[in-house]
Amino acid sequence: MRKLISCFILAYIALFLYPTNFKPSSGAAALSIGNETDRLALLAFEDRITQDPLNVITSWNTSTHFCKWQGVSCSTRHPGRVTLLNLAGKKLTGSLPSQLGNLSFLRGKNLENNSFQGIIPQEFGRLTRLKYLNLSSNAFQGEIPTNLSYCSEIQFVYLSYNNLVGKIPEELSSLSTNKLKWIKLSVNGLTGSIPRWLGNVSSLLDLRMARNYFQGTIPSELGRLRNLEALTVAANNLWGEIPPSIYNISSLLYLDVSINQFYGKIPQDIGFNLPNLLGINVAVNQFTGHLPISLSNASGLRQMGCTYCNFTGTMLTNLGSLKDLVRLTVGGNQLETDKAEGFSFLTSLTNCSNLQTLDIAGNRFQGELPASIANFSTTLQQLLAFNNQISGSIPEGITNLIGLTRLEISTNSFTGEIPEGIGKLERLGVLHLSNNRISGSVPATIGNITTLQRLNLFGNNLSGNIPPSLGNCKQLEVLHLSGNNLTGFIPKEVVSVSTTLSFNLSQNSLTGPLPMEVGNMSKLIELDVSNNRLSGEIPSTLSKCIMLEYLSLGDNLFRGRIPQALSALKSLQFIDLSRNKLSGQIPAYLQNLSLLESLNLSYNYLDGEVPHEGVFRNTSAFSIVGDRKLCGGIKSLGLPSCQIPVTKKRGTTLAIKIAIPVATSCSVLLAFLLVCLYRNKRPESSPSTMPPLDEMFRQVSYAEIVQATNQFSSSNLIGDGRYGFVYRGVLGNEGTVVAVKVLKLTEKGAAKSFKAECNALRNIRHRNLIKIITTCSSIDSKGDDFKALIFEFMPNGSLEEWLHQSEGDQNEHPRSLSLTQRLSIAIDTASALEYLHHHFGAAIVHGDLKPSNILLGHDMTARVGDFGLASFLSGGLPPTVSQAETSSTGIRGTIGYVAPEYGMGSKASIQGDVYSFGILLLEMFTGRKPTDTTFDDGQNIHQFTKAALPERVMEIVETSLFSEVGGDDNDNNTREGKIKDCLVAVLTMGVSCSMEPPGEQMDMRDVVAELCRIRTKTFRH
Repeated sequence: MRKLISCFILAYIALFLYPTNFKPSSGAAALSIGNETDRLALLAFEDRITQDPLNVITSWNTSTHFCKWQGVSCSTRHPGRVTLLNLAGKKLTGSLPSQLGNLSFLRGKNLENNSFQGIIPQEFGRLTRLKYLNLSSNAFQGEIPTNLSYCSEIQFVYLSYNNLVGKIPEELSSLSTNKLKWIKLSVNGLTGSIPRWLGNVSSLLDLRMARNYFQGTIPSELGRLRNLEALTVAANNLWGEIPPSIYNISSLLYLDVSINQFYGKIPQDIGFNLPNLLGINVAVNQFTGHLPISLSNASGLRQMGCTYCNFTGTMLTNLGSLKDLVRLTVGGNQLETDKAEGFSFLTSLTNCSNLQTLDIAGNRFQGELPASIANFSTTLQQLLAFNNQISGSIPEGITNLIGLTRLEISTNSFTGEIPEGIGKLERLGVLHLSNNRISGSVPATIGNITTLQRLNLFGNNLSGNIPPSLGNCKQLEVLHLSGNNLTGFIPKEVVSVSTTLSFNLSQNSLTGPLPMEVGNMSKLIELDVSNNRLSGEIPSTLSKCIMLEYLSLGDNLFRGRIPQALSALKSLQFIDLSRNKLSGQIPAYLQNLSLLESLNLSYNYLDGEVPHEGVFRNTSAFSIVGDRKLCGGIKSLGLPSCQIPVTKKRGTTLAIKIAIPVATSCSVLLAFLLVCLYRNKRPESSPSTMPPLDEMFRQVSYAEIVQATNQFSSSNLIGDGRYGFVYRGVLGNEGTVVAVKVLKLTEKGAAKSFKAECNALRNIRHRNLIKIITTCSSIDSKGDDFKALIFEFMPNGSLEEWLHQSEGDQNEHPRSLSLTQRLSIAIDTASALEYLHHHFGAAIVHGDLKPSNILLGHDMTARVGDFGLASFLSGGLPPTVSQAETSSTGIRGTIGYVAPEYGMGSKASIQGDVYSFGILLLEMFTGRKPTDTTFDDGQNIHQFTKAALPERVMEIVETSLFSEVGGDDNDNNTREGKIKDCLVAVLTMGVSCSMEPPGEQMDMRDVVAELCRIRTKTFRH
């Protein structure tokens, strides 16, 4: 009936379009109508193509029948009706017209691997004969069309590698349960849960949904798919235990659940229940227990990925029976060697003649590597065994593995020398032998490995000279030889490799100059030759290393002046020239390096005036200790003022003595008059002369925000504050993941909050402050005002989420912060406040510092956000409390974090931020909120912590920090003492910052310096 109706509809359309050609009695004429419909559909498609570099579509012309156009196939039973459109890999750009839905005889459409964009038309639902649809590897947007549910004959749906969003439509559940075979939706922005109705599609063979944003658990209903061969749900936000029914799908060939939050144990009988398994990947989850010994029963297994889980016990010794094994990765667990059999599992793996990747890194393997390692197949490309407790010498036979491209055995206890035959491994790209006890010299044969990109030998006992032959490694990007006993000159050949990004020879006994050829490393980002005996002048050719960010030449014998050449290095962020014999003045250009964050010029022979601007504004950012002839600089340095040289003629001297006071008085008077005039004329409401925020950024429309957030879907809601909702969104054609703060304009004070945030964000720029991308000021679909701010997306959420997890989250997503991470977050937060208070013309008070306003990036770098209560203080100098009280409106803040004086009517002050930071610091390390109900009888977190310091510090800190004390080494007591000292110092600072009298808090500049000192002292080896 449906087909009959479709025919009537098509006939009606044809009659409407071409009434003069339509003759009901003529079959040929009716056929031409169908031909014309298909031809017009193809022409509409042609019109939508904007780029055709291979001239595929441009070859479609009227001189040739469209059935002969490239990529078009027509039916033999129904001449002139298109059945296949195959333009895969033709580098086409454009969009799809709705008219393609008129190709009613179409059975296959393959547009894979092009650059099509826009939405997938709902009109595709008219293609009732369609069996094969492949739109993968394009840039399609929007949601999966619900009308695909009318394609009742469809068997293959490939939509992977696009920018699709939203949920899998429930309407698709009506598709035939005995025809649909393949569903590929990987690498999109799809959300929601995995539909349970998929378990009813009994014909399904392949289900791939990796790298999306699916949440929830894997439905147990999928276990009904008795014909399923591949199930891939990797890299989503799934959790829970894998349903037992999944492990009973005996037809399963591939199972990939990696990079989620699954937990539980892998059944020990999995190899018996899934005997046909070719690949299994459970990596980066929270699985526990032992590796299933039955996996050896899956005799065809080729790939086994179990990295970064919590597997324990001994390594499987029976995997050698898997003759087809290609990839075995079990790194990042707690696996051990059997005390009796040692590394026998490695010996068994020599039977796997196809093995290409072996990863056993980051476990607890002990003992010496067996000589049998030389019997691995030459197909082996990657051997990773770093971060274990392996001892003994590096087997000489390892040099037989000529197929190796990556050898990493760092951070073990290897002794002996690097095998001389290492140069036979001519395909190596990565060689990491660092942090062992290897002695001897650096083999010159390494220079034979011309493909080498990374060479890490640091932290050993190597001696002798650096072989010049390393200069033959023309693809070398990283060379780290630090922390050894190397001597002699730095070969000019080694510093002439133009591809080098990181060059580190620090902590050796190298002598002679730093070769002038160092300028040949034009891509260099990091240069560290500190702690050697290098001499001569700093080479001026460094000016060619324009990408350099990190320069460390400290603890050497360099002499002469700091070269002017460094002024060309605008990317420099870190400079250490301390403990040398440098002389002359501090170059003024150093204050103009806008990215410079740390400068150490200590213990040289520098003289003259210290600059005042740039990095020299912040005493915690630079050091000039031991340079006794310096003068001037900012007042807090306490240096003598620089004397102005005068002539020895008495008359001139007397004139100068009279002129200077007079000129000074006049200058002061003139400055006073100018300030008064400026204050009378400047607009009182503007703390800055910078343009408004909406002029600094390209505004996006309300429609773009709606599309980015999937119509403000609740699945994208990641935060709900007093003045706004925060959504995760995907913005623009480029697919940028963002955080969208939508203001609740009906909430009293929201508009003022929006204005305050705009005023702050248009001015500030700092690595530890949230970055704004764009704004939206418009009206919504109801005609009401709409305002939104679009920020960079912080994938690790807020500090609040890490410090205080709900009981459900602890069960499903257990996570905690280490001592190192907490210190780093504290330093990042303090650095942001220091910038706001002291490194902007008018000091800025954040006003609402708390864990939920501290966001964490992918590398756990902290960024302070939410400037809805920010205030500008008048003047360019840090204000006193009295100044603050008269320069801003009151701050409401958050109970528990807001300074007590605010509750008594005091105005905004930077001391209020310091108080909030102190409370935050106490919360981070005790694990208690300031509003914790355990604080009674008027006690608060400040008093609670102060009473426990220093003796009972280990009783009040977060219990997860105890794990960092553990260990079996002889230095355990020393480590425990260091950690205790660290906690005492940090909490003491928190108490000091949260002192209630406003004038007694620390300055954030001192806080940053002290926290950095604590971290260095605690974790310095």
